[in-house]
Amino acid sequence: MESEDAGDAGGTADAGRRDRRLLLLSVWASAGFAVLSSVWGVLSGSSMIVFDGLSSFVSIGLSMLAVVALRTSRRGPDERYPWGREAWEPLVVVIKAAALGALCVYAVVGGIADLLAGGREVSTGWALAYAIVATVAGAVVTLLMRRGGRSDLVRAEAAEWFGDTLLSIGVLVGFVIAVVLVSAGRPDLAAYVDPAMVVVVSLLFLRIPARLIGGGMREILAMSPPRDTQAELDEAVEAVREQFGLAEAFLRASKVGGRVDVEVDYVVGEGSSVHTVADGDVVRQALHDRLEVLGHERSVVVAFTTDRRWAV
Repeated sequence: MESEDAGDAGGTADAGRRDRRLLLLSVWASAGFAVLSSVWGVLSGSSMIVFDGLSSFVSIGLSMLAVVALRTSRRGPDERYPWGREAWEPLVVVIKAAALGALCVYAVVGGIADLLAGGREVSTGWALAYAIVATVAGAVVTLLMRRGGRSDLVRAEAAEWFGDTLLSIGVLVGFVIAVVLVSAGRPDLAAYVDPAMVVVVSLLFLRIPARLIGGGMREILAMSPPRDTQAELDEAVEAVREQFGLAEAFLRASKVGGRVDVEVDYVVGEGSSVHTVADGDVVRQALHDRLEVLGHERSVVVAFTTDRRWAV
């Protein structure tokens, strides 16, 4: 396992505290939306707004779970977790996304039932006002989450808030249409707008938990890291190979939470400058320096062989 210097440890601690603050911001923002949406939805008669409130209530518990997971993953390795606790991060992301996906499916069923029952009368003025408030507030929280967070948990929260904001914009457009229909003397058609939006918004929002589940499962199953991370690792390993005249390099890598696991097998040829264990340590230090610049928490294993069959 590569060791980090005091400066890196301090930077990691600062990043951890910042991520916890952002997750707590998400908790409090979700709580505010949950109460506001529930009350506003009942007053306006909008199932769309009530659905927004229910999703916010779910987000409160899941965001608190994310805070716990972040604190757990930052404890580092020990006897029980020899490779660290970073796997808690993608696990919580998957749980959170699955819960949100289930809520969306439930909302789709309810929206279709309302459509078949002839729609739902909504106080369009109140609903329009809520859509404006939700859009502005969601945009602010999204900006704060996306600009300040580094962990996968914060990125998942930011993705959820970004999706909420986009959907709020769609809801805003829908309620504007409802207001126009009522003004035009067609409240019968306006009654279909709210349940129709519930169905459309829920189906569109399903893309976000589906994407989060896919990314989380890649990490839980220790699959290869994202393409940009893989490309950076390939470049660093190849640069060190050329620097020391090594014949070949074989890289295996995966990403789990905030940690990147790297195993490199170098094949030592006749033209290589690596002849002793001390020479191998010089190669390890060179690779460490290049990986350190990338900024990943990492576990690195470097091996040397003169027979490539032990590296393939």
